[in-house]
This record gives sequence, C-alpha cells and structure tokens, in this order.
Amino acid sequence: MKIGFLIYPNVTALDFTGPAQVFSQLAQCDIYFIGKNNDAVQTDAGFSLNPTTSIQECPQMDLLCIPGGLGQKVVADDPQFMDFIQQQAKEAKYLTSVCSGSLILAKAGLLKGYRATSHWAALDQLNQFGAIAVDQRVVIDGNRISGGGVTAGIDFGLTLVAKLFGEKVAKHIQLGLEYDPAPPFDCGSPKKAPKELTEKIRQRFSQVEII
Repeated sequence: MKIGFLIYPNVTALDFTGPAQVFSQLAQCDIYFIGKNNDAVQTDAGFSLNPTTSIQECPQMDLLCIPGGLGQKVVADDPQFMDFIQQQAKEAKYLTSVCSGSLILAKAGLLKGYRATSHWAALDQLNQFGAIAVDQRVVIDGNRISGGGVTAGIDFGLTLVAKLFGEKVAKHIQLGLEYDPAPPFDCGSPKKAPKELTEKIRQRFSQVEII
C-alpha cells in the first residue's frame, strides 16, 4: 500500500511524523514524502526533511495525506500542488488530512458534502468550502478521513490502521509505540483550557492567513 504525505515549507512536523511513525510499523506499507521538487523542506519545528519523491515523479498513492502548517497557503495558492492533489484524488482509495491540512483538501473541492475535522482554531473555515465541520479527534466519512490538530495525527494513524488492517494490529502498534497519553496539564482543548488562554491561541491563528 502506497501512503503519501505532502510536505511543504513550514509544514507542521508532528502532523505527518506522528502518523508516519504509526504506518512505518507495517510491512504492507510504503511511505512517501512528497515535495514540490527534491529539495529539502524545512518544517515549522526548524528541522528539514528530504522528500522521497516530487509531485512530478510521484506514483499513484493508495492513501494521500495532507498535513497542516503555517505554510499551507503556499500549497493552496500553487496550481501545481493543487493539480497534483486533484489528480491523485481520482484514483486514491483514501483522501486524508491532519490538522488544518483539511482546508487544503476542502479548497481543492474534495470535501464538498463530506464531514471533516481540523485544528479547533481553523474548524470554522471548513464550512466556507462546502465541507461539514465536525469537532472530533478523528472523522471518517466514506474514504475521506481527517484528524484534528497536530497530536491527533497519532490517533488518526491508529484509527486508519484499525480500519485497514484490524484492531489487533492497531493495538499492537499502539503498545509498541507506548502511546499512553498522560499530559501534564488538562488544557489541550478549548473545552478544557481557560478562556483567556484559548483566546490568545485563537488570536495568534487569526493573524496568519491559513488558506
């Protein structure tokens, strides 16, 4: 199974490294990191990653995943990137996203009428492109599967493994990765965080043109 992650300047590292780590445990999967070309791509965490293929050379993916990030407007405004996504969508078995990457799928016209999620601070924007925004960690609607913000990428990956290869396999991977979240603070969601902290994060996002 060919699984591809689209990477671009200022992509959020954990959006794709989390699920990629999950999928890497499967011998049945080949993972591709797809760049506009073969040049190294700097993530928002400051480290760079070398694409394993480019949008010109990339074979057809069985599963295409679009991660989010502050650089995603580069993708949304680039006809070559968007054409690549739309062409891949014609044959891909699954079209997926993590965090605000769902906005890119939505802008490409691939989420019209589909339920999808995103980072909580970007969730409202999904409706602008005909998607049905859902405030959930992972949302499955047909062959459209989306994960919420950043860390939800790991949940997204495990959910997909369970769907494709069975719950037993997913549990095996979860245990092997010791994915047993116990955050030091109970404020990882606007439903739990103090209002003033939520507003600070929301304001920070509003200052960035996401799509």
